[in-house]
Amino acid sequence: MTARVTSLQVRTEKHGTPTRVAEVVGRAGGGLEGDVHAHRTSRAVLVVDRATLDALGLAPGDLREEITIEGLPDVTNLPVDTELRIGGVTLRVNGPCEPCTHIGELLGVRDREEFRLSLVGRRGALCTVSAVSGPIRVGDAVELLVRA
Repeated sequence: MTARVTSLQVRTEKHGTPTRVAEVVGRAGGGLEGDVHAHRTSRAVLVVDRATLDALGLAPGDLREEITIEGLPDVTNLPVDTELRIGGVTLRVNGPCEPCTHIGELLGVRDREEFRLSLVGRRGALCTVSAVSGPIRVGDAVELLVRA
């Protein structure tokens, strides 16, 4: 199976509700235009595989990810500096998103610590946009770039 984008979300406020969109435009050296993290130079874009959401009964955006994909269930554990080409955007992986109890609070989870533990090793990859040649659209392929 080829990895692909299943959902895109942006938030205009720090603790705001994610809004689904059909496409996003990357900002080189930062995040995604229109998202609260667009100006960050690290931890700007969170990429989560749909398998994590499905295992926990969550919907796209519930983990506050900007990009939901399917077909790359180990995205959280990609090595730092790995590059992903998604549509017309290349992302550089900064590392895994460490689970916190705050996400459980935002979701109204009863046992936040148990929920945090359920996300260990699968909370997603934090990335920064490294190059832009076009938008990312729902349905776009996700390609792991191999360095020579």
